[in-house]
Amino acid sequence: MLNQLNTTAPELRIAVAGATGRVGSHLINALASDPVEVISLTRQKAPKNISDRVSSVVVDFDKPSTLEMGLTGVDKLFISHGTSLQQVANEIALIEAAVKTGVRHIVKLSVMGPTTLANPFAWHAAIEAHLAQQPVASTVLRPTTFMDVLKRAGRHVAAGTWAGAAGKGRVNLIDSRDVADAARVALLEKVADNSQRAYHLTGPRNWTMHEVAEKLSDLLGRTVTYMDRSPEEQRAALLAEGLPSFVAELLVGLDQIFNHSVLTERTLTVEELTGSAPRELSDWLKENIEFFR
Repeated sequence: MLNQLNTTAPELRIAVAGATGRVGSHLINALASDPVEVISLTRQKAPKNISDRVSSVVVDFDKPSTLEMGLTGVDKLFISHGTSLQQVANEIALIEAAVKTGVRHIVKLSVMGPTTLANPFAWHAAIEAHLAQQPVASTVLRPTTFMDVLKRAGRHVAAGTWAGAAGKGRVNLIDSRDVADAARVALLEKVADNSQRAYHLTGPRNWTMHEVAEKLSDLLGRTVTYMDRSPEEQRAALLAEGLPSFVAELLVGLDQIFNHSVLTERTLTVEELTGSAPRELSDWLKENIEFFR
């Protein structure tokens, strides 16, 4: 492990905002096995598939008082709101409520990427900038793109119509479980008052979408092809599927990031934090192959 874990303080109270998401759901069940009190901050009652050792508090971002009530007495807060038009406002509201109620350490799930006006990168940059100005210890987790993004291609792979604007660009992909495992360590770490940390989290190798198609071909026993489109063609196809325009823009922007091989950084941080090497995409594809049949 990279830093000493705070495993001898059962009175530690950790709140998780985003417990129903890909990272949060894995994280909250992992924390349930630690000698800490875990609280799920959720916008829905009784989240499914979480440990019965986790207590839940319903919050309403339109009522800031509910955020403060949910964070009263909390020592550490994990923030993973999920990509949406409300992400910046809601995460900043959580940060401000945490500071007001005396939370000592905030761990924010952010994203690895360039300084850009493109979202969600610009959204995360705005939230990080706000967090950096607060009188609270903080850790920012900056993972590369989740392997889960490939699930969106599932039905297109099955139908033989997988296409996009990523071209032959390379991208590093990470298993969201590795991000959750790193988040657990970050939350349990002993940190100094008002310290600021950032961890860049990556998977073990870089891929092109054509290489992913080759791996899927091996697993499915039939030829899978990734067909190249221009950004304009991809945007039109996404809108034709009925996606909201902002979602289409996010996905086209992500394809462009892939196309330009922007996210190819590889680090040892996952292994140094968790003690385990990051999971391989080939294994993730095997586990999730039913999405592509």
